[in-house]
Amino acid sequence: MSAPEKGNTYLEKVVAEQAVLEDDLKARRAPAPLAAPAAAGGPVPQAAAPIAKRNRALGGAPPADRTAPGPVDVRISGFWRWKNVLVPPNAFVVHTRRGREEPLHVGLGVSFRFNPSTDSFLVVPGATQTILINAYCICRELQGVLVQGYVQWIIQDFGTAYRKLDFGDADDPMRVVNLQLREQAEAAIKDKVSTMGVRDILSDKQPIIEELTARLRAVAEGQNEEGQRGEGLGLRIVTVQIKEAVVSSSRLWENLQKPYRSEQGQIARLAELEAEEAVAQREMSTERIKETQRLEHERELAELRARNESQLFDTEAAEKLRRTKREHDDAREIAELETETTRHDLRMERERHEEEAETGRLRIERDHELARLRAEGEQALAGSRARSRHEQALLDLEREGARAAIENDRTPAAVQARLIASLPEIMAKLPKPDELRTVTVNGTDQTSVAGLITQLTAVVGALRAATED
Repeated sequence: MSAPEKGNTYLEKVVAEQAVLEDDLKARRAPAPLAAPAAAGGPVPQAAAPIAKRNRALGGAPPADRTAPGPVDVRISGFWRWKNVLVPPNAFVVHTRRGREEPLHVGLGVSFRFNPSTDSFLVVPGATQTILINAYCICRELQGVLVQGYVQWIIQDFGTAYRKLDFGDADDPMRVVNLQLREQAEAAIKDKVSTMGVRDILSDKQPIIEELTARLRAVAEGQNEEGQRGEGLGLRIVTVQIKEAVVSSSRLWENLQKPYRSEQGQIARLAELEAEEAVAQREMSTERIKETQRLEHERELAELRARNESQLFDTEAAEKLRRTKREHDDAREIAELETETTRHDLRMERERHEEEAETGRLRIERDHELARLRAEGEQALAGSRARSRHEQALLDLEREGARAAIENDRTPAAVQARLIASLPEIMAKLPKPDELRTVTVNGTDQTSVAGLITQLTAVVGALRAATED
């Protein structure tokens, strides 16, 4: 018998999800209320959506303010044909009337009058919607990868959105739209992941985000690759994020982690070896220091022993020397007693030499004192001479200043007279001119002193020019 074939778990999961999706895409419509209870004024079933409220209004609900549970808090007041629909400010509403092609009211938070016999309306939440995505993908290496992310979107143009999208679910008007967008997002993620490797998916999720954003905006906003916007579905994609990417196979996940773990283990082992080597070197250094200290201690002990032995030897030698010296002193004393007369003569001779030395020393001190006094006298004489010269210089300066002041106080007439007095001397020193030029100054009296000085100046200039030529 052949072994039983194993089932395809991935295929079974895909088929099951497809069945659930088909069931979810079917809009769940709220049942219309019965005519008999409405005519009799009986209780109307409480629906959980704006469509149920609309059906309840069409069936003739009691004319009282009522807020039914549901995704949007819509209040309907009034009675029979004179009803008011109060829409919260954060909900979109479209109000149509029989016989009109265009709706009467379309917008955000628009309240209006409502006639149950001819009008109909649809209310949709206007808040940002969040879609959670769990995409089971197959990457380029044919390995299973679970990509988790989320998409946030909001209605931008409700006039376009209510025509193209299905908001008819009784419990959740946004359910079908969220399912459609989620399926498109999962398809885009699977298409992108199928072209990427496992390491690229785990390390860089930006390509997936860019591909998913481009595809969703192309569908929801009508934006093409060049950034141009079309009509789209009237939606706007707020943000697209990829939270996590997980490898389905635990063995593959461990194999992907092994190189990094091995590298970190190698780094840790090398760090341990370095630490052990540092400790070993420190221990060797400590042992070397201990051994050095021990040898130093032994050397100091040996030096101390040698010093003690040397001191003992020195003491014995000193004692022997003292005894020998004592013997020599005794012999010398005996010799001194015998030569006392000779010593007395020698003492007298030494005293005489000392007196002569003292006399010479006194003479030298006197000579030094005389030289010092002579030097001080010379210095005092030089100082007095310098002061005399300084005073004489000051007197000369004062005399020159007085003479300069006198010269400065002279009048122009005196200066001219002095110049005239020195003219013969000036003319005698000038070279003899080859020719004489006479310069006449218009408006100048030649007989006056100024005219004479002007003529002399012209003559001197002419002679100087001739000399230079």
